[in-house]
Amino acid sequence: MDNRIWQTINFDWNQARAFLATAEEGSLSAAARALRLTQPTLGRQVAALEESLGVTLFERVGRSLSLTEAGLDLLGHVKVMAEAAGQISLAASGQSQTIEGLVVITASDLLSAYSLPPILDELRDLAPGIDIEVVASNEIRDLKRREADIAIRHVRPEQPDLIAKQVLGTSGHFYAAPSYLKRHGRPESIDDLANAVFVATGDITSYLNAIGPVGLPLTKANFKYTSDSGYVSWEMVKQGLGMCIMTNELAAVTPGVEQVLSEFPPMPVPIWLVTHRELHTNRRIRLVFDLLSDAFTRRGKDSAAD
Repeated sequence: MDNRIWQTINFDWNQARAFLATAEEGSLSAAARALRLTQPTLGRQVAALEESLGVTLFERVGRSLSLTEAGLDLLGHVKVMAEAAGQISLAASGQSQTIEGLVVITASDLLSAYSLPPILDELRDLAPGIDIEVVASNEIRDLKRREADIAIRHVRPEQPDLIAKQVLGTSGHFYAAPSYLKRHGRPESIDDLANAVFVATGDITSYLNAIGPVGLPLTKANFKYTSDSGYVSWEMVKQGLGMCIMTNELAAVTPGVEQVLSEFPPMPVPIWLVTHRELHTNRRIRLVFDLLSDAFTRRGKDSAAD
Protein backbone atom coordinates (compact mmCIF):
# COMPACT_ATOMS: atom_id res chain seq x y z
CA MET A 1 0.00 0.00 0.00
CA ASP A 2 1.23 3.52 -0.81
CA ASN A 3 2.64 5.25 2.29
CA ARG A 4 0.46 8.26 1.56
CA ILE A 5 -2.63 6.11 2.02
CA TRP A 6 -1.46 4.98 5.46
CA GLN A 7 -1.05 8.61 6.44
CA THR A 8 -4.68 9.40 5.56
CA ILE A 9 -6.07 6.75 7.96
CA ASN A 10 -6.50 8.78 11.14
CA PHE A 11 -9.21 6.94 13.07
CA ASP A 12 -9.55 3.49 14.65
CA TRP A 13 -12.07 0.73 14.04
CA ASN A 14 -13.80 1.19 17.41
CA GLN A 15 -14.78 4.70 16.38
CA ALA A 16 -16.10 3.51 13.02
CA ARG A 17 -18.00 0.66 14.71
CA ALA A 18 -19.58 3.11 17.16
CA PHE A 19 -20.67 5.33 14.27
CA LEU A 20 -22.19 2.37 12.36
CA ALA A 21 -24.11 1.07 15.37
CA THR A 22 -25.47 4.54 16.12
CA ALA A 23 -26.56 5.02 12.52
CA GLU A 24 -28.35 1.65 12.44
CA GLU A 25 -29.89 1.87 15.91
CA GLY A 26 -30.93 5.53 15.66
CA SER A 27 -29.72 6.64 19.09
CA LEU A 28 -26.64 6.52 21.30
CA SER A 29 -28.43 4.59 24.03
CA ALA A 30 -29.62 1.85 21.67
CA ALA A 31 -26.21 1.63 20.02
CA ALA A 32 -24.52 1.37 23.42
CA ARG A 33 -26.78 -1.55 24.33
CA ALA A 34 -26.07 -3.28 21.02
CA LEU A 35 -22.30 -2.96 21.50
CA ARG A 36 -22.46 -3.57 25.27
CA LEU A 37 -20.81 -0.25 26.04
CA THR A 38 -21.81 2.61 28.28
CA GLN A 39 -23.49 5.49 26.51
CA PRO A 40 -20.78 8.02 27.47
CA THR A 41 -18.07 5.70 26.10
CA LEU A 42 -19.87 5.25 22.82
CA GLY A 43 -20.60 8.97 22.59
CA ARG A 44 -16.90 9.75 23.03
CA GLN A 45 -16.00 7.32 20.24
CA VAL A 46 -18.43 8.95 17.82
CA ALA A 47 -17.20 12.40 18.82
CA ALA A 48 -13.59 11.30 18.32
CA LEU A 49 -14.41 10.06 14.81
CA GLU A 50 -16.08 13.38 13.96
CA GLU A 51 -13.06 15.27 15.26
CA SER A 52 -10.51 13.13 13.42
CA LEU A 53 -12.44 13.44 10.14
CA GLY A 54 -13.33 17.08 10.65
CA VAL A 55 -17.04 16.60 9.89
CA THR A 56 -20.35 16.40 11.73
CA LEU A 57 -21.91 12.97 11.28
CA PHE A 58 -25.17 13.31 13.22
CA GLU A 59 -27.71 15.98 14.02
CA ARG A 60 -30.33 15.61 16.71
CA VAL A 61 -33.97 15.44 15.61
CA GLY A 62 -36.17 15.30 18.69
CA ARG A 63 -34.98 12.36 20.76
CA SER A 64 -33.32 10.57 17.86
CA LEU A 65 -30.27 11.19 15.74
CA SER A 66 -30.28 11.81 12.01
CA LEU A 67 -27.33 11.36 9.69
CA THR A 68 -25.92 14.46 8.07
CA GLU A 69 -24.93 14.45 4.43
CA ALA A 70 -21.36 13.67 5.47
CA GLY A 71 -22.64 10.84 7.65
CA LEU A 72 -24.61 9.34 4.77
CA ASP A 73 -21.54 9.49 2.55
CA LEU A 74 -19.47 7.68 5.17
CA LEU A 75 -22.09 5.06 6.08
CA GLY A 76 -21.68 2.84 3.02
CA HIS A 77 -17.91 2.71 3.40
CA VAL A 78 -18.12 1.79 7.07
CA LYS A 79 -20.62 -0.98 6.33
CA VAL A 80 -18.08 -2.51 3.94
CA MET A 81 -15.45 -2.23 6.69
CA ALA A 82 -17.77 -3.96 9.17
CA GLU A 83 -18.37 -6.89 6.85
CA ALA A 84 -14.66 -7.27 6.15
CA ALA A 85 -13.80 -7.03 9.85
CA GLY A 86 -16.34 -9.71 10.69
CA GLN A 87 -15.03 -12.10 8.05
CA ILE A 88 -11.41 -11.46 9.07
CA SER A 89 -12.18 -12.16 12.71
CA LEU A 90 -13.97 -15.39 11.90
CA ALA A 91 -11.30 -16.60 9.50
CA ALA A 92 -8.39 -15.72 11.78
CA SER A 93 -9.83 -17.44 14.83
CA GLY A 94 -11.47 -20.36 13.08
CA GLN A 95 -14.72 -19.40 14.78
CA SER A 96 -16.75 -20.00 11.64
CA GLN A 97 -16.08 -23.71 12.03
CA THR A 98 -17.41 -23.73 15.59
CA ILE A 99 -20.52 -21.60 15.16
CA GLU A 100 -23.56 -23.85 15.43
CA GLY A 101 -27.33 -23.59 15.41
CA LEU A 102 -30.34 -22.99 13.21
CA VAL A 103 -30.88 -19.94 11.00
CA VAL A 104 -34.26 -19.54 9.29
CA ILE A 105 -34.23 -17.74 5.93
CA THR A 106 -37.38 -16.70 4.13
CA ALA A 107 -37.40 -15.81 0.43
CA SER A 108 -39.66 -16.11 -2.57
CA ASP A 109 -40.05 -19.58 -4.02
CA LEU A 110 -37.98 -18.69 -7.10
CA LEU A 111 -35.15 -17.14 -5.06
CA SER A 112 -35.25 -20.10 -2.69
CA ALA A 113 -34.95 -22.61 -5.52
CA TYR A 114 -32.53 -20.90 -7.88
CA SER A 115 -30.45 -18.38 -5.90
CA LEU A 116 -30.03 -19.82 -2.41
CA PRO A 117 -28.65 -23.35 -3.07
CA PRO A 118 -25.23 -22.26 -4.42
CA ILE A 119 -24.90 -19.76 -1.56
CA LEU A 120 -25.77 -22.43 1.00
CA ASP A 121 -23.11 -24.62 -0.60
CA GLU A 122 -20.55 -21.93 0.28
CA LEU A 123 -21.93 -21.77 3.82
CA ARG A 124 -21.53 -25.53 4.24
CA ASP A 125 -17.78 -25.18 3.73
CA LEU A 126 -17.44 -22.04 5.83
CA ALA A 127 -19.58 -23.04 8.81
CA PRO A 128 -20.65 -26.69 8.72
CA GLY A 129 -22.22 -26.41 12.17
CA ILE A 130 -24.97 -24.06 10.97
CA ASP A 131 -28.29 -25.59 9.96
CA ILE A 132 -30.52 -23.71 7.53
CA GLU A 133 -34.29 -23.80 7.23
CA VAL A 134 -35.58 -22.10 4.06
CA VAL A 135 -39.16 -20.83 4.20
CA ALA A 136 -40.07 -20.49 0.52
CA SER A 137 -42.90 -17.99 0.54
CA ASN A 138 -43.92 -14.92 -1.43
CA GLU A 139 -45.60 -13.48 1.65
CA ILE A 140 -43.83 -10.87 3.76
CA ARG A 141 -42.85 -12.79 6.87
CA ASP A 142 -42.86 -10.95 10.19
CA LEU A 143 -39.29 -10.87 11.47
CA LYS A 144 -40.35 -9.06 14.63
CA ARG A 145 -42.37 -12.13 15.59
CA ARG A 146 -39.39 -14.33 14.77
CA GLU A 147 -41.09 -16.16 11.91
CA ALA A 148 -37.63 -16.02 10.31
CA ASP A 149 -34.16 -14.77 11.17
CA ILE A 150 -33.33 -13.32 7.75
CA ALA A 151 -35.65 -12.27 4.94
CA ILE A 152 -34.66 -11.76 1.31
CA ARG A 153 -37.03 -9.31 -0.32
CA HIS A 154 -37.40 -7.20 -3.43
CA VAL A 155 -38.85 -4.25 -1.47
CA ARG A 156 -37.48 -2.35 1.50
CA PRO A 157 -39.28 -3.16 4.77
CA GLU A 158 -41.32 -0.39 6.36
CA GLN A 159 -40.54 -1.28 9.98
CA PRO A 160 -37.91 1.18 11.24
CA ASP A 161 -36.55 -1.15 13.94
CA LEU A 162 -35.35 -3.81 11.52
CA ILE A 163 -31.91 -3.86 9.93
CA ALA A 164 -32.17 -3.70 6.15
CA LYS A 165 -29.37 -3.74 3.62
CA GLN A 166 -29.77 -3.37 -0.13
CA VAL A 167 -27.29 -5.45 -2.08
CA LEU A 168 -26.38 -4.96 -5.71
CA GLY A 169 -29.28 -7.05 -6.97
CA THR A 170 -29.88 -8.06 -10.55
CA SER A 171 -31.84 -7.01 -13.60
CA GLY A 172 -34.74 -8.28 -15.67
CA HIS A 173 -36.29 -8.13 -19.12
CA PHE A 174 -39.53 -9.05 -20.82
CA TYR A 175 -39.90 -12.74 -21.62
CA ALA A 176 -42.49 -14.79 -23.46
CA ALA A 177 -42.92 -18.23 -24.99
CA PRO A 178 -42.87 -18.66 -28.79
CA SER A 179 -46.47 -19.88 -28.64
CA TYR A 180 -47.57 -16.60 -27.05
CA LEU A 181 -45.74 -14.55 -29.68
CA LYS A 182 -47.28 -16.62 -32.45
CA ARG A 183 -50.77 -16.01 -31.10
CA HIS A 184 -50.50 -12.36 -30.07
CA GLY A 185 -47.66 -11.08 -32.20
CA ARG A 186 -44.22 -9.84 -31.14
CA PRO A 187 -44.21 -6.37 -29.54
CA GLU A 188 -42.01 -4.01 -31.53
CA SER A 189 -42.16 -1.06 -29.12
CA ILE A 190 -43.08 -0.26 -25.54
CA ASP A 191 -46.39 1.18 -26.76
CA ASP A 192 -47.31 -2.28 -28.08
CA LEU A 193 -47.35 -3.55 -24.48
CA ALA A 194 -50.61 -1.70 -23.87
CA ASN A 195 -52.39 -4.57 -25.63
CA ALA A 196 -50.20 -7.39 -24.33
CA VAL A 197 -51.29 -10.10 -21.91
CA PHE A 198 -49.18 -10.34 -18.77
CA VAL A 199 -48.78 -12.83 -15.94
CA ALA A 200 -48.19 -11.50 -12.41
CA THR A 201 -47.01 -13.03 -9.16
CA GLY A 202 -48.95 -11.87 -6.12
CA ASP A 203 -51.18 -8.83 -5.86
CA ILE A 204 -51.53 -7.00 -9.17
CA THR A 205 -51.65 -3.54 -7.55
CA SER A 206 -48.38 -4.20 -5.71
CA TYR A 207 -46.86 -5.53 -8.91
CA LEU A 208 -47.84 -2.39 -10.82
CA ASN A 209 -46.48 -0.18 -8.03
CA ALA A 210 -43.16 -2.04 -8.17
CA ILE A 211 -42.73 -1.54 -11.91
CA GLY A 212 -44.30 1.95 -11.92
CA PRO A 213 -40.99 3.87 -12.07
CA VAL A 214 -40.12 2.13 -15.36
CA GLY A 215 -43.02 3.90 -17.07
CA LEU A 216 -44.70 0.95 -18.78
CA PRO A 217 -48.16 1.42 -20.33
CA LEU A 218 -49.69 -1.36 -18.21
CA THR A 219 -52.91 -1.45 -16.18
CA LYS A 220 -54.75 -4.16 -14.29
CA ALA A 221 -56.51 -5.03 -17.55
CA ASN A 222 -53.23 -6.39 -18.95
CA PHE A 223 -52.96 -9.02 -16.23
CA LYS A 224 -55.23 -11.88 -17.20
CA TYR A 225 -53.41 -14.43 -15.06
CA THR A 226 -51.91 -14.22 -11.61
CA SER A 227 -50.73 -16.58 -8.89
CA ASP A 228 -49.24 -16.36 -5.42
CA SER A 229 -46.62 -18.86 -6.58
CA GLY A 230 -43.70 -17.66 -8.64
CA TYR A 231 -43.32 -21.19 -9.96
CA VAL A 232 -46.90 -21.27 -11.21
CA SER A 233 -46.62 -17.81 -12.78
CA TRP A 234 -43.41 -18.74 -14.58
CA GLU A 235 -44.98 -21.98 -15.82
CA MET A 236 -47.92 -19.96 -17.20
CA VAL A 237 -45.44 -17.88 -19.17
CA LYS A 238 -43.68 -21.01 -20.43
CA GLN A 239 -47.05 -22.39 -21.56
CA GLY A 240 -47.74 -19.25 -23.57
CA LEU A 241 -50.50 -17.67 -21.48
CA GLY A 242 -48.76 -14.30 -21.19
CA MET A 243 -45.58 -12.29 -20.88
CA CYS A 244 -43.74 -11.34 -17.71
CA ILE A 245 -40.71 -9.53 -16.37
CA MET A 246 -38.15 -12.08 -15.19
CA THR A 247 -34.55 -11.94 -14.02
CA ASN A 248 -32.08 -12.67 -16.77
CA GLU A 249 -30.33 -15.35 -14.69
CA LEU A 250 -33.47 -17.44 -14.31
CA ALA A 251 -34.55 -16.95 -17.93
CA ALA A 252 -31.10 -18.05 -19.12
CA VAL A 253 -31.54 -21.50 -17.54
CA THR A 254 -35.17 -21.90 -18.62
CA PRO A 255 -35.80 -23.50 -22.02
CA GLY A 256 -38.87 -22.46 -23.98
CA VAL A 257 -38.84 -18.70 -23.34
CA GLU A 258 -37.22 -15.85 -25.20
CA GLN A 259 -36.47 -12.22 -24.52
CA VAL A 260 -38.83 -9.62 -25.97
CA LEU A 261 -37.96 -5.97 -26.64
CA SER A 262 -34.29 -6.66 -26.00
CA GLU A 263 -33.43 -3.05 -26.86
CA PHE A 264 -35.36 -1.86 -23.79
CA PRO A 265 -32.94 -1.03 -20.95
CA PRO A 266 -32.58 -3.71 -18.25
CA MET A 267 -34.99 -3.20 -15.38
CA PRO A 268 -33.34 -3.25 -11.94
CA VAL A 269 -34.52 -5.97 -9.56
CA PRO A 270 -33.45 -4.82 -6.08
CA ILE A 271 -32.59 -7.28 -3.35
CA TRP A 272 -32.93 -6.37 0.31
CA LEU A 273 -31.54 -8.45 3.16
CA VAL A 274 -33.54 -7.89 6.33
CA THR A 275 -33.02 -9.08 9.88
CA HIS A 276 -33.77 -8.03 13.44
CA ARG A 277 -31.53 -6.22 15.91
CA GLU A 278 -30.07 -9.49 17.16
CA LEU A 279 -27.69 -9.27 14.19
CA HIS A 280 -25.27 -7.33 16.41
CA THR A 281 -25.03 -10.07 19.04
CA ASN A 282 -25.90 -13.37 17.31
CA ARG A 283 -22.82 -14.77 15.59
CA ARG A 284 -24.55 -17.34 13.41
CA ILE A 285 -27.10 -14.84 12.07
CA ARG A 286 -24.30 -12.34 11.44
CA LEU A 287 -22.27 -14.95 9.57
CA VAL A 288 -25.17 -16.01 7.33
CA PHE A 289 -26.26 -12.40 6.74
CA ASP A 290 -22.73 -11.39 5.67
CA LEU A 291 -22.37 -14.41 3.42
CA LEU A 292 -25.69 -13.66 1.70
CA SER A 293 -24.66 -10.03 1.25
CA ASP A 294 -21.32 -10.96 -0.28
CA ALA A 295 -22.80 -13.63 -2.56
CA PHE A 296 -25.61 -11.47 -3.93
CA THR A 297 -23.23 -8.55 -4.44
CA ARG A 298 -20.84 -10.76 -6.42
CA ARG A 299 -23.72 -12.08 -8.51
CA GLY A 300 -24.92 -8.56 -9.17
CA LYS A 301 -21.46 -7.47 -10.33
CA ASP A 302 -21.22 -10.48 -12.62
CA SER A 303 -24.64 -9.65 -14.07
CA ALA A 304 -23.64 -6.02 -14.66
CA ALA A 305 -20.42 -7.15 -16.38
CA ASP A 306 -22.41 -9.33 -18.77
